[in-house]
Amino acid sequence: MRITAMSKRKSKETSSVNGECISQVQRILRERFCHQCPNGKLFGVQLQYKHLLELLKRTTIHGESNSALIIGPRGSGKTMLLNHVLKELMEAKQVRENLLQVHLNGLLQTNDKIALKEITRQLQMENVVGDKVFGSFAENLAFLLEALKKGDRDSSCPVLFILDEFDLFVHHKNQTLLYNLFDISQSAHTPVTVIGLTCRQDILELLEKRVKSRFSHRQIYLMNSFDFKHYLRIFKEQLYLPAEFLYKPFTQKWNKNVQSLSEDRTVQDVLQNHFHCSKDLRSLHMLLMLALSSITVSHPFMTGSDLLEASKLCRMDSKANIVHGLSVLEICLIIAMKHLNDVYEGEPFNFQMVYNEFQKFIQRKAHSMYNFEKPVVMKAFEHLLQLELIKPIEGLCVRAQREYLLMKLLLDNNQIMDALQVYPNCPTDVKQWATSSLSWL
Repeated sequence: MRITAMSKRKSKETSSVNGECISQVQRILRERFCHQCPNGKLFGVQLQYKHLLELLKRTTIHGESNSALIIGPRGSGKTMLLNHVLKELMEAKQVRENLLQVHLNGLLQTNDKIALKEITRQLQMENVVGDKVFGSFAENLAFLLEALKKGDRDSSCPVLFILDEFDLFVHHKNQTLLYNLFDISQSAHTPVTVIGLTCRQDILELLEKRVKSRFSHRQIYLMNSFDFKHYLRIFKEQLYLPAEFLYKPFTQKWNKNVQSLSEDRTVQDVLQNHFHCSKDLRSLHMLLMLALSSITVSHPFMTGSDLLEASKLCRMDSKANIVHGLSVLEICLIIAMKHLNDVYEGEPFNFQMVYNEFQKFIQRKAHSMYNFEKPVVMKAFEHLLQLELIKPIEGLCVRAQREYLLMKLLLDNNQIMDALQVYPNCPTDVKQWATSSLSWL
């Protein structure tokens, strides 16, 4: 009895350790996948890293003003690169105590007035000017410029302006904010560096002549130029647990499992498909995040089937999934629209045309299909409109009757046929109608 009790207690302790261990693994990896964590590794951007670090050191340590653009497609690591550089800079006490950072985003600061309020808030200048911060744009801008110009290279704190979605600031009226920020960065007053992040390759063409003349023309490009071998190495690096992880035996087993995964042919095929679709690390993180969610105490190590299932989820067609939840009547209307598209070569249709097509099918298959009344069919048609499986071609006119508003189908034939293959309990007649090359005449 005593031995049994001891063994039960031991197994309970082991399972609790495993549970704690698994939750720690998921926490570490989720932070790595979800956040632009500066603790992770950079891949293939060492030259860009050195260039940006040197540029910011000149501002933070030597008091030089600069401006630069980091250009690259979405998911290429622009923000991660900047975070890594800032992390290294902040390790120096002189920089940590003096550097002022202002983070702006073109999606949030949609005009120069909002951007200016955000700058004054982040620089903690509200108390200096009181209510004047919320005065006119011209007053606020004049005050901010005066405050920055009064400084000098030796005694003033360096200011770093980071403009995410830089291309959206270009569309602000007269590009006033960009002009003044670049103008200050050209002057010998307070050390100011402006760093813009954008995915537009033609960004310089969008700048006004007076703004472009004040920009330093330093451009740092990130292009995801690595091959599949490098991509496979990134896959391993992203899944490896750090050496300082608390549970050492589990760390060794986990990392060994990751190594064997990278050599598995099934996993390599999954990663190769993913690589050919998108080389950006954000999509790889999404794949690994979905695979990580299947890790439990009873299933502590990632397998090839987990990655295969995650890959299917990543590539899943959202519109085809909506079709799976439609009623048989709504499926019939979509098939009627498909036939109209085939017959009229993609020309727009209206409800009356779809209803007539549906009626032809009902008359042909009256023994197996229930004939719905027109208002019921109209309700199903409107539901498809709400689900955005169809959309109106012209604006909703008050005078036009609902039956005659022109519509366009947002599903292609392949999506419809794939959805019908997995549609639960789909009537055989409906499937045959969908596969027929011509509509019922």
